[in-house]
Parts: sequence; structure tokens; C-alpha cells
Amino acid sequence: MSADPVATVAGVPVHVGEVDAREAWLRNGPRAAALPPSDTSEGRQLRRWLTQLIVTERVIAAEVAACDLTAAAAPTEVELLPDVAARLEIGSVAAAVLADPYARALFADVTAAVVVTDDQVADYHRRNPLRFAPPRPGGHGWRIPAVAGPPLEQVRPAITGHLLAAARRRAFRIWLDARRAASVRLAPGYEHPADPRQPDNTHRH
Repeated sequence: MSADPVATVAGVPVHVGEVDAREAWLRNGPRAAALPPSDTSEGRQLRRWLTQLIVTERVIAAEVAACDLTAAAAPTEVELLPDVAARLEIGSVAAAVLADPYARALFADVTAAVVVTDDQVADYHRRNPLRFAPPRPGGHGWRIPAVAGPPLEQVRPAITGHLLAAARRRAFRIWLDARRAASVRLAPGYEHPADPRQPDNTHRH
């Protein structure tokens, strides 16, 4: 891969040693066996992903400092990313940085104005009438799926919370992508893992 530096964030270099150190930490950790071997296509993609993580952490840190945020009232990681679907939705790098309470405080700040409308809630209920329907009692103590959707007012809080959480994740992802596009420059060999111009981003069947 390219020589040092591997990237810049607002003109400040990210040195190859930082990627080396992060990779070494992973390869000495409990999930080392699941990592791809070094000097393979997948190993290079791992280093590209780690570079994305490092530059994103720097972008987050700069924004936290600029907004003078503290982690005191940050939401929990589970509140923002309650399941695998939420992590996939926001993206692996953003999900990883949200392990930091300062990043979660920034998430809350960036998405504070996000709202969902009554029309959006009603439309979701029309399209997904059984989504929040409680299961019915079945035989032998089992619970079985509902066959009729509950009225909107019964499930309005659950639908509103579901849509609002998704909208906030989407808003944060878009905001973060824009911040990275404005301030991050990547060296050859350390492009985004999904960049179609880099040779390790191949689609195989």
C-alpha cells in the first residue's frame, strides 16, 4: 500500500503507524481468528476499513470539540443501535464509533431536530398492520402471531419510536458522510473499501 501518510483529516495527516497499531491490536485480541490473513485482498480491505474508522474518529472528535459537547447526557449504545439491523442500516464504521459516548452525544446533537409526522406514522401502520401486534395466546402456553392488526392509537407510540430512531440514524449517516467528504483525503491504497476504483473491491459469484 501507499507510503505514509495514509490520509489527512482537515489537512492533518494520519500516519500508517496508526493503522498498523490498530490492526495489531485486533490481531492480538479475542477475535483474531476471524480476521483475514495479512497480505491478501481481504487483509487489505481490513486495513482500508480501519483507516475509515480512524479518520471518522478524528472527524467526530473535531465536531465534539467544536460543539463543546460532553458525554454526561449521551444516550446509550443500545438506545441508538438496538439490534443488528440498526447497525447494518447506519453502516459498520458509524456503528463502531458510536461505542464512544462522545460520539453518541454528537449523534443526539446532530439529530435533535429530526421528527416524524402523524401522516408518516399512519402510513406505516397501513402498510405494516401486524408489525407491532402482540402475539395471541396459543395452546399449551405457546404464543402465536396475531391475525388482525391493532388500532393505530394502540401502537402509535411504538411506531413513532421505530420511525424516529430510523430517521435519526439516517440523518446522522448522511451528516457524517458529508463531513468526511469535506475534510478527509485518502492516499492511494487506502481508499474506501467500497470504492469501485480500488482493485480489492471485486464482486464475485
